[in-house]
Amino acid sequence: MIPSSGRRLDRPTILFIALVIAGFIIATFDVRSESDGVTNVLREGTQSVFTPFQKGVDLVVTPVVGFIDGISNIAGLRDENDRMRTQLREAEAQLREITALEEKVTQLELINGLEIADDLITVTARIYASGTSAFDNVRYIDKGAKDGIIAGQAVVDEDGLVGRVDLVSANDARIRLITDPLVSVGVRVRSSNETGIVSGRGDGPLRLEMFRPLSSVYEGDLVVTDGSRFPPGIVVGLIDETADAEVGFVLRAAVSPAARLSQIDLVKIVVGWSPIEAATDGDEESTTTTTTDGSTTTTDGSSTTTTATDGSTTTSAGEGEG
Repeated sequence: MIPSSGRRLDRPTILFIALVIAGFIIATFDVRSESDGVTNVLREGTQSVFTPFQKGVDLVVTPVVGFIDGISNIAGLRDENDRMRTQLREAEAQLREITALEEKVTQLELINGLEIADDLITVTARIYASGTSAFDNVRYIDKGAKDGIIAGQAVVDEDGLVGRVDLVSANDARIRLITDPLVSVGVRVRSSNETGIVSGRGDGPLRLEMFRPLSSVYEGDLVVTDGSRFPPGIVVGLIDETADAEVGFVLRAAVSPAARLSQIDLVKIVVGWSPIEAATDGDEESTTTTTTDGSTTTTDGSSTTTTATDGSTTTSAGEGEG
C-alpha cells in the first residue's frame, strides 16, 4: 500500500537522514584537519557559532557599563565643580576686600594731603551713615563737638566742597550736602571773577544764579567759594553749559559738583575759619588825628605814622597779636 503524502517519516528514514548529515559534518572536519588539526577546527567552528552571539552581548552590555561609569564620573565632576565654585567665591571675596582696602588707603592719602587755603585747621572724619532714605541729602560723621566741630563749618574732600555741618553732638555730627535745597554757597566764577550763589536742587546738578552779571558763563568754567560763608577758593564745581543773562539781568546755569557725593568716605571739616573773623582780620579802619601843632597821627591797626609840621614822618609798629 502506497503511503499517503501527509504521513510522517518513519524511524528508519529519520535515522538514515541523520547518518547522512553526520557523515557530511565528519567529512568536512576531516578535510580541514589535514592542515589545522581537529582541535583547531573545533575551536574555529565554535568561535564561528558564538562570535555573533558575543558581539550581540557586547552591543548590549558595553553601553550599560559605560552609562554606569558615566554616572560615577558625573558625580565626581559635580563635587569637583562645587569645590572649585567655593574656592572661586572665596577668592572673589578676598579680591573685593583687597580692592576696598586699597581704595581706603588712596582716599586717606588724598584727604591727608589736602591743603586748605591759608593753612586753616581741619579735622579728618569718616562718614559712617547716610540719611534714612535715598532722597535725604545728609551724611553722618564720626567726629563731633569734642573735636572742635560746630554747626555751619565747611566740609570738603580731595575733590572739592561736600557741604556744611548741620547738627553736632559730642561724638558725631550731621553734614548737609551741597545738593540739599537748604544749602546755598556764595561762589565766584574763576574765569570772570564775577560772583553769584549756588544752591542745591535735591537731585542732579546745582543751580548757579548771578544777578546783573557783566559777562556770560561758559561750559567748563570753574566755580569756587567766594569767602562769604566758607573759606575762599574751595572748588564747588564746573558749569555744565554756556549761559547768558536772562530778562531782568539774572543769569542761571547748571553746575556739576566737583565732589563725587555718592562715593565720599573720608572728609575734612574746616574748624579754623570764621567769616566774621576773616572780615575783621587785617581790615581795621585807619584813623587820623590832627594835633594843635599841625602834626597828624594815622593808625591802621598794624602801625602808627606821625607826620610833623616840617613834613618829616615817623612810623612805629603797632601791638602784636596776643
